[in-house]
Amino acid sequence: MIELLAAALSGLLIGSFLNVCIYRLPRDLSVVKPRSHCPACLKTISWYDNIPIVSFFVLGRKCRHCAEPIDWRYPAVEAATAALFAWAIYSHGWTLEGFKLCLYAAILIDLIATDWEERILPDEFTLGGAFLGVVIAPFAPPPSNLMGLFLPRDVPEWSRPLMEALSGALLCAGALWLTGALYKRVRNREGLGLGDVKMLLFVGAFLGLPCALLTVFFGSMVGSVIGGLYILLTKKDSTYELPFGSFLGVAALIAGMFGESFLRWYGGLGR
Repeated sequence: MIELLAAALSGLLIGSFLNVCIYRLPRDLSVVKPRSHCPACLKTISWYDNIPIVSFFVLGRKCRHCAEPIDWRYPAVEAATAALFAWAIYSHGWTLEGFKLCLYAAILIDLIATDWEERILPDEFTLGGAFLGVVIAPFAPPPSNLMGLFLPRDVPEWSRPLMEALSGALLCAGALWLTGALYKRVRNREGLGLGDVKMLLFVGAFLGLPCALLTVFFGSMVGSVIGGLYILLTKKDSTYELPFGSFLGVAALIAGMFGESFLRWYGGLGR
């Protein structure tokens, strides 16, 4: 229980920092300085007004200085990060795999929120995340080892998860890029941003090929259903730009948290 509370507390603190990144990175601002301030009146936020979730409700969802409403995104990001950190530690313990899953969740939460608000997927998290996924793979392997089946037996053991991470990143991102290129050629307009491709590089590097493919499948399904309903209800035209990265991110979270269990269940069906 104490471990889960510690993980949740860590998630709250990381979530508070993610909110800074979500606001500042799309605007090319430093995430280090100046200190946190109200985006409306630019007054510096005191530490007691910057306590994750608590301050939002104590202040009545308003800035202490200018009474400008505070977006619900702030407590939502903090709560989601805390919950996902707790689940990662509950399912993997204080291990490298648990730490990797926490890092993966934090990056995805930032990407989901940033794409939803600004239609931007920052390279700091997509390409930076892909690099981290590849570096961590030999120490905390992806949940699958599909590519390892095709490697010679005398290949060093540490290289198998590395190849899984690289194949998951490159093959899935390449397939998504090819889909976008074909759509542009047929429809003569952009249907997929390069940020989505970079995002899949990151997801594939962390999860490996099978779970990355699950992410693309579920992300496309969620995007089609929810996006289609949104366009229908709001009467947007067919050129409206949906935040596909947000849908892809939600699917990637599900694949990251439950993909390993799904793969074991699916693998057992043929027995």
